[in-house]
Amino acid sequence: MGVTLVTLGGLVTMLGVTSWGQGVHSPVLGAATMVRADYTVHSHDKQVVCYWGTWANYRPDGGKFTPEHIDPTLCTHLIYSFAGLEKHNWTMKSLDPWMDLDDGLKGFKKTTGLKYTHPHLKVTLAIGGWNEGSEKYSEMAADPVSRRTFARSALSFIRRHKFDGLDLDWEYPGKRGGKPEDRENFILLIKDLYKVFRPAGLMLTAAIGAAPGTIDAAYDVERMYEYLDYVHVMCYDYHGKWDKKTGHNSPLRPRPSETGDDLTLNVDYTMQYLRQLGARPEKTVLGVPLYGRAFSLVDPAINNIGAPAKDTSFSGPYTREDGFLGYNEICLKQIQDAGPGPGWRVEWNEDYSAPFMFRDDMWLSYDNERSIQAKTEYAYDQGLAGVMTWSIDTDDFLGVCNGPKFPLLRTINHALYMKQAGLSSGVTRSGALSLTWVLMGLLSVLML
Repeated sequence: MGVTLVTLGGLVTMLGVTSWGQGVHSPVLGAATMVRADYTVHSHDKQVVCYWGTWANYRPDGGKFTPEHIDPTLCTHLIYSFAGLEKHNWTMKSLDPWMDLDDGLKGFKKTTGLKYTHPHLKVTLAIGGWNEGSEKYSEMAADPVSRRTFARSALSFIRRHKFDGLDLDWEYPGKRGGKPEDRENFILLIKDLYKVFRPAGLMLTAAIGAAPGTIDAAYDVERMYEYLDYVHVMCYDYHGKWDKKTGHNSPLRPRPSETGDDLTLNVDYTMQYLRQLGARPEKTVLGVPLYGRAFSLVDPAINNIGAPAKDTSFSGPYTREDGFLGYNEICLKQIQDAGPGPGWRVEWNEDYSAPFMFRDDMWLSYDNERSIQAKTEYAYDQGLAGVMTWSIDTDDFLGVCNGPKFPLLRTINHALYMKQAGLSSGVTRSGALSLTWVLMGLLSVLML
């Protein structure tokens, strides 16, 4: 094997380096990231928790995501989402038997099978989610007998399908039809689950809301940490079309001009607030979104953050949800709509450490490699357990945007590797690729 050295000018020409903030990669550098361990979980000792919304199986080609698309080297924990709660007897059930069970697509078996070929991987099952609502969980948690019935059922269900644990995603105690007593009953519920899961050697985690109002209504934070192995904080959906003004899905910090509740709707406020309430950093996992929130401007000429917006918006071709686009849809739009004529204008907000983009009356706030790296470095600097993603099926898992497959997941792992190794950041403040990072990627390819 030999290594060919090139001049700096030749290197830049060969790789066609563009701003990382634009989300476009060199194919050469992309190939390097597919084979290097420092872009995987094997390069650091933090948690990378990968939620997978299994309904992505039913999306059109290009967005359809199946167990075969999962790359276990990019996750320490994979969470199959979601199972549900049977109200008439308070037992755990499959919400999609065709997707999940052996007489259909065998989703449970195929997913848990990954941990046998990749022994580092823990595969757990989430129960709940937005569509499951809150009311029946509130009713179940209010009664000691119902709680114990559910705990035994959950243990049996998890064991039967060979998962490594349960992730409780009740959205949210005390809200959406829940009751004030839910805050205490949530603790009693996870205590009952702990009593049966811990002796069985199975994990128990929970996903929690990030807005201060939700935290106050739903969680006795200090007590919650007594019973959970990890707490996954959903630091996204801070803003959306429901605000009737443009805002960022997941700002890292507030802008100086913000006032009132907007000052609290950001990652840093959430994490500092939880810490004040007794959260344990070493058991806290920072959730980052692999999607963006879409808005339709009232006046296309007014396109700043906080601009008036309608309560309906637009959708992507794969996820097909109004006001929601996966990163795989966003990066593809940037390429497909590049010309002729005016394309998407991409802006970076330094306070938010995040991008947004707009074109005509369409406005999108989202996360890209640069903002995901900023959040990952923040999680590391705060001493957190790691980073969680919602969800891997909306990363660019096919690598169609001129880069590697799963660019955002790889960004998380590489950022954790760089921080743990005490190396300089892979991205400059302006968002361009650093020369060291580019050289490392090129040499990896040339030495294959």
